[in-house]
Amino acid sequence: MGKITGFQEFDRKLPQKLSPAERVKNYKEFESLYTDEELNHQSARCMDCGIPFCHSGCPLGNIIPEFNDAVYNKNWEEAYQILASTNNFPEFTGRICPAPCESACVLGINKPPVAIEEIEKHIIEIAFQKNLVKLVSPLVKTGKKVAVVGSGPAGLAAAAQLSKAGHVVTVYERDDKPGGLLRYGIPDFKLEKWVIDRRLQVMEKDGVIFKCNTEVGKDITADELVRIHDAVVLAGGSTIPRDLPIPGRNLKGIHFAMDFLKQQNKRVSDIKFDAEDILAAGKDVIVIGGGDTGSDCVGTSNRQGAKSIKQFEVMMQPPAQRTAQMPWPTYPMVLKVTSSHEEGCDRYWGINTKEFLGDENGNLRAIKVTDVSWELDVMGRPIKFNEVEGSEREIACQRVFLAMGFLNPQYQGLIESLGVELDARKNVKATEGVYRTNISKVFTAGDMRRGQSLVVWAISEGREAARKVDEFLMGHSILESKDSVNQFEQVFNL
Repeated sequence: MGKITGFQEFDRKLPQKLSPAERVKNYKEFESLYTDEELNHQSARCMDCGIPFCHSGCPLGNIIPEFNDAVYNKNWEEAYQILASTNNFPEFTGRICPAPCESACVLGINKPPVAIEEIEKHIIEIAFQKNLVKLVSPLVKTGKKVAVVGSGPAGLAAAAQLSKAGHVVTVYERDDKPGGLLRYGIPDFKLEKWVIDRRLQVMEKDGVIFKCNTEVGKDITADELVRIHDAVVLAGGSTIPRDLPIPGRNLKGIHFAMDFLKQQNKRVSDIKFDAEDILAAGKDVIVIGGGDTGSDCVGTSNRQGAKSIKQFEVMMQPPAQRTAQMPWPTYPMVLKVTSSHEEGCDRYWGINTKEFLGDENGNLRAIKVTDVSWELDVMGRPIKFNEVEGSEREIACQRVFLAMGFLNPQYQGLIESLGVELDARKNVKATEGVYRTNISKVFTAGDMRRGQSLVVWAISEGREAARKVDEFLMGHSILESKDSVNQFEQVFNL
């Protein structure tokens, strides 16, 4: 414990942000870093409580009190080693994770929780500055070859871990650059792409091979992929978006959120694309979907110069604080105001879109909506909505972005030709903790297996799947498991 009275002396403080008026002028990250004193104070707030619930709140099982203690004592190598023992990419999670660890922080019972996510980001940035990020792949290789399909967070985590175990790893990516959702989904103002490229350079030096512009099932057959590798990890994500098949869906001006976000990411990176421009400049924009993807559309629309922005959510507005149905240390479904909302957006709750309305040229001009009320079960959970009589109305718009989540992975090509079994939700079937499909050499991890989820869960699944692949290939594994009770002692030989 860095300072026994730290949690009493210091309040939670987050780094300064540029004002909304300034940050919408470009697509760069807009949060500053802590000063040395501020970082010291924030790490001192960690109580090193007897039962660190933050461990269970974090899908990766990050060893949080210990790295906070190392930060407080300015032992940067120890802090980095502790963090890197459970998390391959703190520079990603430190920027875009919703921080379930903070929701489980014991200090958060009656005070603002420790700023774990920010401390995590500072550890890895300091580690890069001090050249503490080293190659981990052994000089003597196992001779085993593993293919990882998909270079999103799950695929990258699996590849990094399998390379660490000494296997020859090839990552297949159908886009022109690796990163998956991190590169072509998360806006640059949340995660600048040099952060991804910096990590990829480390992985390439460590022996990981990236083959881009290669779609398995099209550019290389699934049978050949399995034949030339000793194991295959499917980490292609959940890429099929949820549609809204109501009258007028074919009008011009209605787009899936990811098509909009991916295109803007390519513009920022000066990468050419063939599709028609999807732009919000000068338009009345409506984003349908109240989650993070919808919020990203809001931030991107503001930067493009939208005339007005509205965000719709069919669910009712969440409470501002925990309720009896959201007890600590569970992750609470409370009202979230993102940086994009701060930049300008009208939010609507309990609203249902009934029809898209167009002009004589087939362009979107408005949508028809109704308000809804929800019936709740005994636990306060919504089970059914009813339209509010007399609430039907039209709202003018020329752009609609559908951000209602994702259904399942793409079946055409790889999954169809492999013949892997699917579960009831149409994801690739594999038991958690096993990650092996019905095909002997084929494993799966991330959103392709568990469905749409968080980046931190994708990294966790990639790591755990890699361990199972290593066991499959070698009969045992040298890779760490988050379920190991004595993990900290194993890593640091204590």
